[in-house]
Amino acid sequence: MANITRYDPFGDVLDDLMRGFLVRPIAAVEPGETARRLKIDVAEKDGEYRVLAEVPGVKKEDIQVDIEGDVVSISAESRAEKDVKEGERIIHSERYFGKVSRSFRLGQEVDQSKASAKYSDGVLELVLPKKAAASTKRVTIQ
Repeated sequence: MANITRYDPFGDVLDDLMRGFLVRPIAAVEPGETARRLKIDVAEKDGEYRVLAEVPGVKKEDIQVDIEGDVVSISAESRAEKDVKEGERIIHSERYFGKVSRSFRLGQEVDQSKASAKYSDGVLELVLPKKAAASTKRVTIQ
């Protein structure tokens, strides 16, 4: 019996557009390539952003987080482990091995020196404090 899957030509692109202005995806998928995306949640509270990203089946050493201004980039690499025993053949495999990455823009710059990350049970948690806004000083004209 064959499995039936619904074809969705837009994937998560429409969902990302409808979510609002806080998180704006920065990504391009090459034609013919299936889109493997990191699923993320972003919350804002008490002067910081809290990001939860699903990164299942990846070792924490293979996850990289880069912050530049208000752009956060998360990339992870899952390596194939040859587990085939002698006389055994793979009939069907859906597990993904390779590199996946995602970049998104937040509404305000992040204080990189105070940012922290924790990885547990396939979920990466980032705490990204907002950078203090530069105070403006009014100069009196004499």
